[in-house]
Amino acid sequence: MRASTVATLLAIIVMAAAAVAACGGRGLSPIGPEYEYEEDLTLGLDGSATMTVNASVPALIALRGLPLNADPLVRADQLKAQVRDVYASPYADVRRVSTWSRHGRRYVGVYLRIPDIRNLPKTAPFSWATYELRRDGEEMLFKQSLSQRPAAAPADAGWKGNELVAFRLHLPARIRFHNSRDYDTNQVRSASRGNILTWEQRLGDRLAGKPIAYAQDTKADVMEVRMDNQSILYRTLWLFALAFVAALAVLGGLIWLTIRRAPADPPTSSLPQ
Repeated sequence: MRASTVATLLAIIVMAAAAVAACGGRGLSPIGPEYEYEEDLTLGLDGSATMTVNASVPALIALRGLPLNADPLVRADQLKAQVRDVYASPYADVRRVSTWSRHGRRYVGVYLRIPDIRNLPKTAPFSWATYELRRDGEEMLFKQSLSQRPAAAPADAGWKGNELVAFRLHLPARIRFHNSRDYDTNQVRSASRGNILTWEQRLGDRLAGKPIAYAQDTKADVMEVRMDNQSILYRTLWLFALAFVAALAVLGGLIWLTIRRAPADPPTSSLPQ
């Protein structure tokens, strides 16, 4: 390898390392927006779910009034213990808590396993929401409603006014309707990878109680989705099973035709006397 090529590769590596360092560590995606508060919910048709909450401590205090220490110099183990105590309940199992710093603020990540999403509002961190999941005719209906609870933001939050909140939803079935829209253009937002929806909003608008979306039949602050009542995995397995049975039937038919059309053995010639 020539010296110029080696020098170019080294320069690329150094630039990539500098870009990663500039990102401020964990919690920042260089290819996507930064969120001050983010819920990432993976939902099952039976109501079971997993959720990851990534948020700054000031946002958790301002949005939900959670009893957390907003000091950016607070010890990581102390902050993790506080977060675990706040989120743990009979309705949500805290599997993992992490913490990092960005823009002079402390952020936390909480991974939860939820037996039934409809019971989640019984916990303090999610008391601002209601979750509805039920069958509606030939479809499944999911709604997440938000409410506003006035809470004072920490004085030293360091917000600049362009911070975002997001609610991301991973659905198990084909989407038939949703009310996710772009927060700037108000245009309908397409689902990512077929079954992932995102609702976004400015943090200031969320604190002011402005709706993140309107429900189809009301003007409430509701995120709404209608989907098939069978999961994509279930349909895929059925299609695979039908294709396998069809392949066996075709193979059996070909074997039967081959046997049927095979020529009979020629008669044995008589030996000369």
